[in-house]
Amino acid sequence: MPAVLTGAALLGAALAGCGGAAAGADGQSITLYSGQHVQTTDALVAAFERATGITVNVRSNDEDTLADQIVAEGARSPADVIYTEDTPALEFLQEKGALAPVRAATLARVPSRYDSPQGDWVGVSARASVLIYNPSLIKESQLPASVLAMASSRYRGKVAIAPQEIDFQPIVTAVLRDDGRATALRWLAGLKANAGSHVYPDNETIADEVNRGAVAFGVVNQYYWYRMRAEIGAAHVPSRLAYFTAGDPGYQVNVSGAAVIKTSRHQAAAQRFLAFLVSPQGQHIIGNPAKSISFEYPIGSGVSSQAGERPLSQLRPNPITLGELGDGSAAVAMLRQAGLL
Repeated sequence: MPAVLTGAALLGAALAGCGGAAAGADGQSITLYSGQHVQTTDALVAAFERATGITVNVRSNDEDTLADQIVAEGARSPADVIYTEDTPALEFLQEKGALAPVRAATLARVPSRYDSPQGDWVGVSARASVLIYNPSLIKESQLPASVLAMASSRYRGKVAIAPQEIDFQPIVTAVLRDDGRATALRWLAGLKANAGSHVYPDNETIADEVNRGAVAFGVVNQYYWYRMRAEIGAAHVPSRLAYFTAGDPGYQVNVSGAAVIKTSRHQAAAQRFLAFLVSPQGQHIIGNPAKSISFEYPIGSGVSSQAGERPLSQLRPNPITLGELGDGSAAVAMLRQAGLL
């Protein structure tokens, strides 16, 4: 784990990552369309404003809604930057020609596997899909080793899913790529039958329901469990985490990213915001629970998580690429056909 920057050194690193001295005397401001969690966004925005003097006006909503809004607004859009939990919305905007190229120096701070293949958005943080389970209802040894096994009849009534969550789309896409359409549809039908009344709107609900013993297990991103533990205390968290077999379609590393909108009238300031997100200070905020309750993995500037999670370097996810994940439309179509959307 790299040494933590503090004080003047931390501020200096942030300014260097943003491309120069702070510039706020002329009242610069940018508008950020954010689909990322409010806690994460607020911590990063506050630090950026202190470091640069640039005001960030945040408009929060579901990232798919924001992406559609940017396309509908066209050249009239007030958006300068979009910041998302996952990459499909960014890929959608890239396909629509709505994004400006990210500065090469910003992209260079993040391993290329976490960035846009076209260089139109930059990866900011990552999360891993995991099984959350309640040991009073199911033993770890009884959990499915593969996401496909979740559709087995032996798990009838024991499974929780959140098909509306955008985090679920990469899993569907990976199953479709690895096992084909027919298998993917049978799997989704089995999941729907097994979940029954435990089809929830989001991962937070899965984590809460599993933790309180309403259902045996489900699939979430790891940070929901860590955030829940931080919020309610370890003594109130009987649930545990487990991982699928290495390379399984259910074992995903999902990337949060950001992009500058091509029609932005504040291109320089918008590019500085992206640079800050992947700078040492921005990444330290993401990786340090004392700075935010993100519990996501920092992926830029060589910064490591300090949240006690399994290290990112030790994860063994499915090898699907961000380019193969695309804009998520194939997964959405499959989920609709299966009656889960």
